[in-house]
Amino acid sequence: MPAVRVDDLVHLPRLPQPGLGDQARPVWKITTAPQGFEGEGFPVRRAFAGIDLAHLDPFIMMDQMGEVEYAPGEPKGTPWHPHRGFETVTYMIDGVFDHQDSLGGGGTITNGDTQWMTAGAGILHIESPPEWLVESGGLFHGIQLWVNLPRAAKLSAPAYQDIRSGEVALLTTYDAGALVRVIAGSVGGHPGPGSTHTPMALAHVTVEPGARMDLPWTADFNALVYVLSGAGTVGRDQRPIRSGQTAVLGSGEYLTATANRTQESRSPKLDLIVVGGRPIREPLAWAGPFVMNSKAEVIQAFEDFQHGRFGHIPG
Repeated sequence: MPAVRVDDLVHLPRLPQPGLGDQARPVWKITTAPQGFEGEGFPVRRAFAGIDLAHLDPFIMMDQMGEVEYAPGEPKGTPWHPHRGFETVTYMIDGVFDHQDSLGGGGTITNGDTQWMTAGAGILHIESPPEWLVESGGLFHGIQLWVNLPRAAKLSAPAYQDIRSGEVALLTTYDAGALVRVIAGSVGGHPGPGSTHTPMALAHVTVEPGARMDLPWTADFNALVYVLSGAGTVGRDQRPIRSGQTAVLGSGEYLTATANRTQESRSPKLDLIVVGGRPIREPLAWAGPFVMNSKAEVIQAFEDFQHGRFGHIPG
């Protein structure tokens, strides 16, 4: 898993131990992601399927893309498609993805990079493997997270953040048992590079076999822990959790997870996506690529798209 690795964790800034009286968040629910296909046919796991939107707020959905080893000619992406009213966060763990949009933006992301796209008032974009990767084949693995925008920002100007792997804040736990990559928000007072409309935090955490992660977490944020690979326990109640499962956590001052001492050879460590934010608590109307506050706004988004108001596909 190439996404930012550190050989010796002892030299990284350390997160503090939980304080006296600090409570670990309990587990409310554990779900198992169903598998499906997206875009032109690349495999995904729907990480948040089966979780009430009220518990996800300010998030809409998250897909684990891959992990898949493509043969030559097999890599796939998405066709051109519209978005309005939210942000897409594409974090590439293994492989390469090209992005292009109707406003002339885009770029290439690879191992450990993140593309943060604020769709805002509306944009057309496409995500695809570069031509050389289609010819050669290769590993493809990442996540895409959809973050809702508050009403006041839904029609903001579209924007990009290109977050390179070298910009991510790297931390370890107090006993150097886990690597914490902070992509956005702040964890234990250490900010990541991503700028967000809605207060939130996003981290990729790798826990060594047998080690325990205690992660300080903002008290008024919700908390979701998704297992990319490996197995262990999560929460104050030490509930078993494995690859492809999501834990919805309750209130408390920190998150906790422990990696099993013995892991599968394909997944030698416990790899987690940890995400949470301050709920927006506004009405939600979601239809396909549009996330708005009312049905009328969604209908308007479809009409604007059909009339070319999101821009045009470059020639």
